[in-house]
Amino acid sequence: MSAVWDFADFDDHEHVHMFRDRASGLTAVIAVHSTHLGPGAGGVRYWHYPERASAITDALRLSRGMSYKNAMAGLPMGGGKGVILADEGQVKTPELLAAFGRAVESLGGAYVTAEDVGVNDADMVEISKHTKHVSGLPVGNGEVGGDPGPFTALGVYLGVKAAIREGLGVDEVKDVRIAIQGVGSVGGKVARRLASEGAKLTLADVNLTRAQALAEELGADLVDSAAIMEVEADVLSPNALGAILTEQSIERLKVPIVAGGANNQLATAADGQRIHDRGIVYAPDYVINAGGIINVALEYLGQGSREEVESRIHKIPGRLAEIWAESKASQTPASVVADRMAQQLIGRG
Repeated sequence: MSAVWDFADFDDHEHVHMFRDRASGLTAVIAVHSTHLGPGAGGVRYWHYPERASAITDALRLSRGMSYKNAMAGLPMGGGKGVILADEGQVKTPELLAAFGRAVESLGGAYVTAEDVGVNDADMVEISKHTKHVSGLPVGNGEVGGDPGPFTALGVYLGVKAAIREGLGVDEVKDVRIAIQGVGSVGGKVARRLASEGAKLTLADVNLTRAQALAEELGADLVDSAAIMEVEADVLSPNALGAILTEQSIERLKVPIVAGGANNQLATAADGQRIHDRGIVYAPDYVINAGGIINVALEYLGQGSREEVESRIHKIPGRLAEIWAESKASQTPASVVADRMAQQLIGRG
């Protein structure tokens, strides 16, 4: 295996840590991209990787994305990410979560963890028994913090509507055809919001049972999780895992807009240019999906209220509009414009 700084996605990361705890079975990576604005904040995901090098790549990419996301959201937080490798058949135990909590604590506050794919708020409680550098803990109604999913979904919903205004020139989603890939904790909530306003939805998810149930509930069409990328629609909204916008998939897109909550949607930087060259309105993922980190960051910082969280999330459409305006003016891909803005904010411009 190459040294970590030889990985293609290594981007002057400040810290990259590998952790192994034999007693609990923990194998984990924590990557901290930048602490220029504050401690590196970002969730931890529990995921099976056929090749362990892929877990390092994921941590590198996701932590960089968190640097950009937190900066563009106006948060005094840097970017970090944790990955717990889930071996096939492995059970996520309290002992494993405790070991991860100790790993976070050992970094002395350079990394603040929260939930991500495969991790829930009950897991965060277990982790919090072993580190104070954690957010996304269960809270009472109306309080800041807790499950970031609903807040991420609110930002994505607002961002999709902004993209429709930009790409279609309409202010309503009624009768707009929207293909949603992934209907879990974020995509499902986005689908319900859009359906309530009359959007015509096509849904897909690797969990077919979940997708079927939601399609029946909302009167939506249902397609295979792979076929959703080629559905003819007004909007493609990716809300599952990343790297789905590749040279091949971009060629087959039949939509004028791509706007969704999945992280790292562009497989490579060149794919941002490809989507721009096709004239597709693209909402940079770390801008549109910032609602969840806004919620848990304000929880960790002890700042604001539920109203403050939602007020900040409602600024997401304005940030997207600035990016699209600059993209038009400079004939530069929206992904590049957003990256440049974020890099300037973290002192790497």
